[in-house]
Amino acid sequence: MFFLGLDLGQKRDPSALAMVERVEKMPAWLAVRHVERMPLGLPYPAVVARIREIVLSNEFHGQCTLAVDATGVGAPVVDMLRAARLGCPMTAVTITGGEKASGDQWSANASVPKRDLMAEMLVLLEHRKLRIGQMPEGAQLIRELKDMRAKLTSQGTVRIGAEGTGEHDDLAMALALACWRAKSRPPCGEMTRRLI
Repeated sequence: MFFLGLDLGQKRDPSALAMVERVEKMPAWLAVRHVERMPLGLPYPAVVARIREIVLSNEFHGQCTLAVDATGVGAPVVDMLRAARLGCPMTAVTITGGEKASGDQWSANASVPKRDLMAEMLVLLEHRKLRIGQMPEGAQLIRELKDMRAKLTSQGTVRIGAEGTGEHDDLAMALALACWRAKSRPPCGEMTRRLI
């Protein structure tokens, strides 16, 4: 099973896609199979076309699921993705600065605090349950992960991102969405053992 995360860009940030695969070896872990930063300013219909191309390819058709950032400009893009008949389950995720999540990975819509998304991904990395292999944008992804910072604002909220480093966090955010989408479904082998 492949889990995709799509972070939608705006004028200064490109859209980014990350794909992880659940590796069923015991213990199960996630392998980052693909990350892609789309060209800055790429029109949203072209972003939708790229996602459709990937999920309908022979390699991934019927074997993937998508979590897409529905924050800000995301709602109309989510509508376009749903109209594109991707043939895969999709959750529209509103990323918040709040304290509590609503909905889950298999809901049509969910709200999740950014700190939860990032924390879950970092825990996977720390426990070696998320592995990043060699790929064209892998080095940029690793740099973004290293540049992530949590900062207390003057309003008393925690802001997470790479804002102070001059780097984007779009690849890291796409990966966090993919990991979030992958976390709740138990590996098939574990499900079978529990039923027998």
